[in-house]
Amino acid sequence: MDVEQSYAFGKFAWIFLEPGNLLVLLLALGVIGLWFGWRRARVLVSISALSLLAIMVLPVGHWLFAPLENRFPQPPLPQRIDGIVLLGGAVSLPATRAHGEVALTEVGERIVATMMLAHHYPTVPVVLTGGDASSVPHGITDAEATRRALVAAGFNDHRLLVEDRSRNTWENAVNAKRVAAPQPGQVWLLVTSAFHMPRAVGCFRKVGFDVLPYPIDYHTGDTSGLIGTSLAQGLETIDLSWHEWLGLAYYRLLGRSEAFFPAPLAATSSSSVP
Repeated sequence: MDVEQSYAFGKFAWIFLEPGNLLVLLLALGVIGLWFGWRRARVLVSISALSLLAIMVLPVGHWLFAPLENRFPQPPLPQRIDGIVLLGGAVSLPATRAHGEVALTEVGERIVATMMLAHHYPTVPVVLTGGDASSVPHGITDAEATRRALVAAGFNDHRLLVEDRSRNTWENAVNAKRVAAPQPGQVWLLVTSAFHMPRAVGCFRKVGFDVLPYPIDYHTGDTSGLIGTSLAQGLETIDLSWHEWLGLAYYRLLGRSEAFFPAPLAATSSSSVP
């Protein structure tokens, strides 16, 4: 399976594997079965209804999130780094195009964290990687929108290296390495959401780009007991976490990661800022 085929297959398969969509399809199939007197239709309806109730009441998504977010602890900042790589996903391209100003998504903290890190290391380059993952790409890209936001916030445009062809995490790694041209012994911080870090690290290691993971944008907290009665919130959380677990398995199957669930490397002797 080549790059384009794997990309198209992944986009198509997720339509049916997204938990909310899958449960609605099963529920609809069960209802149709009831109309036609199918004996097992009630089983499908029951499974769908009880699953939706569990997602609404129990912290199922958080249980799936926690191992992802805790896989790579946030490290102490080194005294010196050679660059920062920010993965895309923090910009809503449809809203940005419609209103003419940069609109952030629920993972917009990626940009905020990068701004803070770039201020902390005022001379290092910042690679912005992210294109347009829509079926028919057009207009401004993720990386370009992020560049405009950072420049508007006062950043020197010459520090920003824009890579706006990537449509997924694998292409982020491949293209970020091409743009950054890292040298042996250099230290590059990789900034992305904590739940996304395992898959991102797996890709960067596979392409030979040694990065220091700097996870941000945490979603999990206290998951003891019940967490409320919001089906929408529960579905959003379980969709994000399930997408990552499937992505880890899919990337391992395609050979885009050397491990199903990448882990931190042994601690180095790098000193940190006091």
